[in-house]
Amino acid sequence: MKVMVDSKKGLKTDLRVIVDKKTINDQMVVRFEELKKTVNLKGFRPGKVPIEILKRQFGKAVYGEVLDKVLKESSSKALEDKKIKVAGQPKIDLKKYEEDKDLEYTIHVEQLPKINIKKEVGEIKIINYEIKTTNTDIDKRIKGIAKNQNNFEDKKIEEAATQGDLVVFDYKATIDGKDFKGGEGNNTQIILGKDLFIKDFDKQLIGIKKQEEKIVEVTLPENYPHKEYSNKKAKFVCKIINIKSPKEIIINDEFAKTLGAKDLNDLKTIVSKQIQEQYKNTLDTITKKEILDQLDKFQDIQIPENLIQQEIELLNQGMKSEEIEKNKKLNEETAKKRIKTGLILNEFGEQNNLKVNEEEIKNEIQKQIQMMPNQAKQVTEHYQKNPSAVASLRGGIYEEKIISLIKEKARSTKKSITTDEAEKIILDQNKEPKKSSAARPKIQKTTAKKSGKRKKVSKK
Repeated sequence: MKVMVDSKKGLKTDLRVIVDKKTINDQMVVRFEELKKTVNLKGFRPGKVPIEILKRQFGKAVYGEVLDKVLKESSSKALEDKKIKVAGQPKIDLKKYEEDKDLEYTIHVEQLPKINIKKEVGEIKIINYEIKTTNTDIDKRIKGIAKNQNNFEDKKIEEAATQGDLVVFDYKATIDGKDFKGGEGNNTQIILGKDLFIKDFDKQLIGIKKQEEKIVEVTLPENYPHKEYSNKKAKFVCKIINIKSPKEIIINDEFAKTLGAKDLNDLKTIVSKQIQEQYKNTLDTITKKEILDQLDKFQDIQIPENLIQQEIELLNQGMKSEEIEKNKKLNEETAKKRIKTGLILNEFGEQNNLKVNEEEIKNEIQKQIQMMPNQAKQVTEHYQKNPSAVASLRGGIYEEKIISLIKEKARSTKKSITTDEAEKIILDQNKEPKKSSAARPKIQKTTAKKSGKRKKVSKK
């Protein structure tokens, strides 16, 4: 095989590839031998059909198969030999192709730019925040947890229901005097004042007592499960089973144990760590954005035009034509910035030989399952059936590993701040104008030899 650079202009390169006929003929012989073992032709025993007969009957089809295989293998090797990292899929133009003749074709390819950022990464400045929690922060959080714990005690039979009480009741409902689907319930519980059952239902139970009956008239909501009854007026006959008043939770060792802590001091330690982690995670996201902004100010990089167009198409998704035209310049700038930072991150990952192994992917999937334990099967099947979802997951892990390494090599300053100061930083960040609502795509490791996708072929 011969590979020659026909032309090179910027990132665009044309390679001329010549594959000698012997290579193609040898592969055709191999394919005919495979075919011979399986084909059945009238007048010949299985496996005994002469090659010449096979050539006459299947020659064109076999040549097409072999040509496709040779193009795929030789083009990948040509790009690998010339150390070309492709941006997108190459295009192949066939120049000469015929049985028992040399194959000649041209690969039109747009390369990824060469980037060297080892020096610049050391110039990145970041702040490593350390969150200081006070007793006030911790006590406030624990009181909030206690407030959200439903703790009620039975009221006396003569005591009427008031705002905030828990009312337990059975009901039978009708519309125009007729029963309807979903119009019956037992041991229904509502907290008066939260208005979570049906709008205006709660307030009609205020003043009711145990063992009494109360008729409640309401309009069924728009989103009622059985659509045919939406916005209909319904009459609920409610039999009150029990009324409970909220009981203040005493924050002590016993309360802490109900939350899985050893005692109150242990709970305070756990809550303190949770507060610190919560703010640290948000601040880490801000730090990542600052790193990406600084990467964008690095050396000028020539960006492949086809990647820009792909990114613009992604940004334009869901937009109307007038919006696309209005945001044309902004989206082009956003696309260039995303691609530039993505290329720099990818190059840094390759320079430092960063990789994502299968164990890391499994761990990340397991984290998602732990967050949604009731959907463990669905999460597992999602990744088993969707290779693109696994690829996206791999890209996300790869990017985080790169960012972590950049943080290690960057010029970092440690800063201890209070939760109030952290809130201000987060608030100020959220006030910054957003250039685009679309998320920056996860970067993928790109090398020429790992491009196994079918290439576009045009025959001339």
